[in-house]
Amino acid sequence: MKLSNQTLSQLPKEVVVPTYDRSKIKTKIVHLGFGAFHRAHQAVFADILANEHNSDWGYCEVNLIGGEKQIEDLKQQDFLFSVCEMSYDNWNTRVVGVAKEALHADIDGIEKVLGVMTRPDIAIVSITVTEKGYCYLPSTASIDTNNPLINHDIANPHTPKSVPGVIVEALRLRKERGLRPFTVMSCDNMPENGHVTRNVVLALAKQRDENLAQWIEDNVAFPSTMVDRIVPAATPETMAKIKKQLGGIDDPVGIAGEPFRQWVIEDNFVSGRPEWQKAGAELVKDVLPYEEMKLRMLNGSHSFLAYLGYLAGYLHIDECMQDPNYVKAARHLMLNEQATTLRVKGVDLSAYADSLLDRYRNTGLKHRTWQIAMDGTLKLPQRMLDSVRYHLANGTPFDCLALGIAAWMRYVSGVDDNGNVIDVCDPAAEQLNELVSNTPDNQDRVNALLSLTHVFGEDLPTNPLFIEQITNAYLSLRDLGAKETVKQLAQNF
Repeated sequence: MKLSNQTLSQLPKEVVVPTYDRSKIKTKIVHLGFGAFHRAHQAVFADILANEHNSDWGYCEVNLIGGEKQIEDLKQQDFLFSVCEMSYDNWNTRVVGVAKEALHADIDGIEKVLGVMTRPDIAIVSITVTEKGYCYLPSTASIDTNNPLINHDIANPHTPKSVPGVIVEALRLRKERGLRPFTVMSCDNMPENGHVTRNVVLALAKQRDENLAQWIEDNVAFPSTMVDRIVPAATPETMAKIKKQLGGIDDPVGIAGEPFRQWVIEDNFVSGRPEWQKAGAELVKDVLPYEEMKLRMLNGSHSFLAYLGYLAGYLHIDECMQDPNYVKAARHLMLNEQATTLRVKGVDLSAYADSLLDRYRNTGLKHRTWQIAMDGTLKLPQRMLDSVRYHLANGTPFDCLALGIAAWMRYVSGVDDNGNVIDVCDPAAEQLNELVSNTPDNQDRVNALLSLTHVFGEDLPTNPLFIEQITNAYLSLRDLGAKETVKQLAQNF
């Protein structure tokens, strides 16, 4: 028996269910990327607003590539799905009811997706597609013209496949029909994600029509956001627990995450917005300082623990937290090598670091180090390399950052410290494999990987101090392994 309107009344009384009239919820937001994070984050904020503040803001959920089953399952269960909060062994569950429609570009057709995006009531198009979904180069924060999706969209602008292509075509249609524009809001982990989104959309629009690009530049808002909630990929064990929480009712769209959630939003919208602040979001003028804090202290330490943890055989972040040397090194990284680079004001960064470590200890999450280690070529620049540039410019030490970067190099070399093959998941996986296969396991491999200018830029691969530190850290990981290398480093703190 699946979750549906009919089975809502059969759920355990502890489950929070929609108390609002779902028929009065209106599709005002089109969301691209109906993945785990969106369900556990933005959709929960909208559901709280509907349940507690009579909001009528609802979603049309869209997947462009992949996730066909998620969309089909959502349709079959009356657009309802559950979100569980995992706090060690204590779980709390709510059923979210603010999704009104769901579409998949390959199943329903891109025309239907564009049809919804060009309705007069659509005020916001929000996005959670991970960094690679923006088809941009981190080194330039602009469009990747070599991306096959972008090449397709330039050649076939009326049937786009990429996120930038879909947004450009929808805005073109709105302009042509005299409709007000919508706001484009990225909710992905990128510094200045609004600026990145604006850059790729404008760059693609200019490929089509300078007048269209100018109209978008003059009329469309691209607010930046900072989002935070740890949402591990669902496992069979997770899904079994969700079913138990629902009293034996199946919910294949259900997801579980940590209790903590944060959303900082640049208050820049051209066609209205929900009152997210009533559900706990912060509306601010400048999100960048908060983004940098989260990307460097949380995401940077997450990547640090993920690469070094996976190499050592720690499959989950909470296992890393049982190693006192890993805890000590991660805290030093946060406070001595990341916090010192930040511009955020009025935040107790020591307390923030301790709160992050407490969140990582949550044994209920089972956040896989392999999951966090994915897409490193897109994550390293904002999580570690920007901070390294700060330290190089200021003559300050960056031992933990160097070790984290070297650990990524060991990780993409494809074998952990126990000799097990690593499934390296990265948009540049073929290029990484070629570089690794054609170099010996020494400084030559470090130099080869540093040649990735779309990751390291032109400056870092020619900086002698940077090369020396990365090489020394890499050779230590090769000769001693991750556990011993972290232990020796932690002894210095």
